[in-house]
Amino acid sequence: MGLGLEGKSAFVTGGSGGIGLAIGRALQDEGVTVTVCGRDPERLKESGLPGIRADVTDPAALARAIDEAAERTGGLDLLVANAGGAYGGGLLDSTPEDWLRTYEVNVLHAAHAIRTAVPHFERRGGGSALVVASITGWKPGPKSSYASAKAAEIHLAATLGQELGPRNIRVNALSPGSVLFEGGGWAWVRDNRPEQFEAFARDDFPRGRLVELREVADVACFLLSPRAGGVNGANICVDGAQDHPSAGRFFP
Repeated sequence: MGLGLEGKSAFVTGGSGGIGLAIGRALQDEGVTVTVCGRDPERLKESGLPGIRADVTDPAALARAIDEAAERTGGLDLLVANAGGAYGGGLLDSTPEDWLRTYEVNVLHAAHAIRTAVPHFERRGGGSALVVASITGWKPGPKSSYASAKAAEIHLAATLGQELGPRNIRVNALSPGSVLFEGGGWAWVRDNRPEQFEAFARDDFPRGRLVELREVADVACFLLSPRAGGVNGANICVDGAQDHPSAGRFFP
């Protein structure tokens, strides 16, 4: 099934590794001109995709990066707000500053990125944005600041889907579960705590394995594409029917 993405232009935050890079490469395979952003120039270079260095928690720097990408590629059709992370520990082991930083790198960056992309989308007759959240946003699990931020991202996509719909702009959320890839946290658990990892995969996943990067990226491409034109303001989960977020048992 052709997705109709050929010739479009995309910008991916947090695109120098992990899920963001997988989405960027999958979009490129579909004929999309992709620009990724990240903070580490070496990782950007290693990604193999055109990159712009930017700290997504700096709204002005993020806006400049998106505008520059649109100028380089002649416009912008697609945006993936993938950058994220968590600061501090649990509720009793984190500060107000930790919570603020967690919200900045997740929710606020996504809102700022989409706001900057809107005029570029409108010049192309419309666009599609995807906010990469997490099943932690609707299946509560540690850490509380991260879970709350991811829940906010899911609701952000739902509300922006309504707010921007009249401008022919779709906004959806994608919520991956635990994703296994080399260099990622779950690969470390697999290699260093194999018995716990095997029990985790067996007990929490009906198919006995974690989700793979390509599986997340394929769903992302579909949601961004015209073939998903009727999907707007939705939260699509890609977790292999994972029982619940379980990172706390490995990363207390």
